[in-house]
Formats: sequence, C-alpha cells, structure tokens
Amino acid sequence: MIGRRHHLVIDAPDPGASGAFWSAVLGEPITYDDGDFVVVSVDEETSGMAFQRAPGLAAPTWPDPRIPQQMHLDIMVDDVDAARAQVVRLGARSLGGDVYADPAGHPFCLISRPSWADPIGADTDS
Repeated sequence: MIGRRHHLVIDAPDPGASGAFWSAVLGEPITYDDGDFVVVSVDEETSGMAFQRAPGLAAPTWPDPRIPQQMHLDIMVDDVDAARAQVVRLGARSLGGDVYADPAGHPFCLISRPSWADPIGADTDS
C-alpha cells in the first residue's frame, strides 16, 4: 500500500450547495466549510467527499461526450424507487434511467444495494 484515500475532491461552482446536497443524500454531516472548500464525512477524522470552488465550471453533458462526466458516484440504496424521489426533492435532476446530476451537474447513479453490503442505515457496530 502506498497511501489511503483522504477525500474525493470535486470541483463545484458553489461548494456549500454541493456539500449540503451530498450531506442530505448520504446522511453525513458537513465537517468542514471555509466557503471555498467543503467536506462531507462521518466525522472530522474520516475520509469523505470534498467540494472545492471552481468558478465557471462547465457541467458535464453526459451522455453527450462534448463535456465528459469527469467522474461519477455510484450510490447504493435499499429502495431505488424511493431514492429517486428523494434525490430529486434535494435538487438532483434525472439524466435518464437511474442516472442523475447533482446540483452542480456531476452525474451519479442509484444502484440497488448488493447482497454483500449491510442494509443502508444498519447498525454495523453490533
């Protein structure tokens, strides 16, 4: 091993809005926010997602390759149908199927929780 993941850092025109969106989707708090850099993680000592200010960011146009998706997240959920409505209510927009764009235009997919994963929100400490 050479290193460990710290944060997935994502450019966003409004880091606060992106952080608030992903905080609500993942149920994790915003653990750092200086206005230009926002972190969403379980706590201040856990890796997570970070959003850095990128004025003039051109949002991906997936599936049109004109502006590539640059990255995307797969979000496992227990109930894809329920999750669709929830992410749209939080500000996502549908790109077709189970692919959505967050408020900054970054694509993400809703996927059914694999059988090897604990149920979402399950107490894994017991």
